Amino acid sequence: MFMNGGEMNRVRVISVFTSSLSVRLFEGRSEHFAGKGYEVTVVSAAGKELRKAGREGVRTVAVEMEREISPLRDLFSLWELVRVMQRLRPAIANVGTPKAGLLGGVAAWLCGVPCRYYTLYGLRCETATGLKRKVLMAAERIACRCAHRVICVSESLRQKAIALGLVEASRTVVLGGGSCNGVDAERFAPTEQTLLRARRIREELKIPPNALVVGFVGRLTKDKGINELVEAYCELRKEMAELRLLLVGEMEKGDPLTERTRWLLENEPGIVRTGFVDDPADYYHVLDVFAFATYREGFPNVVLEANAAGKPVVAARATGVVDAVVDGVTGLLVPVGDAAALAGALKKVIEDRGLAAALGAAGRERVAREFRRERVWEALEGEYVGMLERTGP
Repeated sequence: MFMNGGEMNRVRVISVFTSSLSVRLFEGRSEHFAGKGYEVTVVSAAGKELRKAGREGVRTVAVEMEREISPLRDLFSLWELVRVMQRLRPAIANVGTPKAGLLGGVAAWLCGVPCRYYTLYGLRCETATGLKRKVLMAAERIACRCAHRVICVSESLRQKAIALGLVEASRTVVLGGGSCNGVDAERFAPTEQTLLRARRIREELKIPPNALVVGFVGRLTKDKGINELVEAYCELRKEMAELRLLLVGEMEKGDPLTERTRWLLENEPGIVRTGFVDDPADYYHVLDVFAFATYREGFPNVVLEANAAGKPVVAARATGVVDAVVDGVTGLLVPVGDAAALAGALKKVIEDRGLAAALGAAGRERVAREFRRERVWEALEGEYVGMLERTGP
């Protein structure tokens, strides 16, 4: 920390997220910085994840924020965020996720927070069209301009943000190997206990013991490539009658699937849906291959989690994904939106068990080597210290 007249000052850091669910993605980070002597406050909409962070010794503040555009609600949320920052007077503000990035960034700028960061976790504007795209791009530009530094969670995301004219290259940085928080690889390791729990999950979901399973973890939306994944699965099932598709997650109204996909989700007997799962760690061990047909990402944690579980990955060659998957080493990449190519790559990994094992082993080794959570936290602390020394708040 920093000395003032011979006394050690605790540096106040405020982190702002739109949803309480986002707090889970940064498990351990706030506690790490609190343990280093920082005074950490986490702000998001109310929810059990925010309450859990509060029980673990981190100060929390609930401010309701809508994920979608809502002018009146957004103005009220901005006012609440300004009040929080005026009361806490942080030295560092680190805001992220689209709505919190905009509103929290503007609030930090209005309050004159000395060290302002915007963490870019992805670009919704990348797949938007028309007026919505223009609005989203304007919001990203404002969020970037309000920050002294823009932390991008992957190199391809950084390059995309620069190419779209959202931020100058000189104000961007990628921490460590990328990702928003790294991965606790041991939590996803294939231990005797996790494999036993996975067998029980298979039984509960009525998946036959001899059935191969292609799986996905995340939101069941158009942008996540679920339409293409379901089409690819239906094509594969013509040749592999026992093949199952396991979807761990729930649908969202804001980015709906096609009618055909929704019908198949309800009526195709080989598709198994769990709905929202609080902790999907054991579900990766039900899978033989992790499929990720997304259109865009910042840096997909689920890919690292699947690799940490020793599973091969077949994914779309999208922004963010190209940083998470080493093509031909930890997984296979296919063109975005190409269901036929996705089916072909999945078939290759399913039929070649040697290839599947090699991809999974290489993925697990890479996660342990390059994506430790501590590596990301240490890089972030280095950023904080450097800016604090320059600004001297």
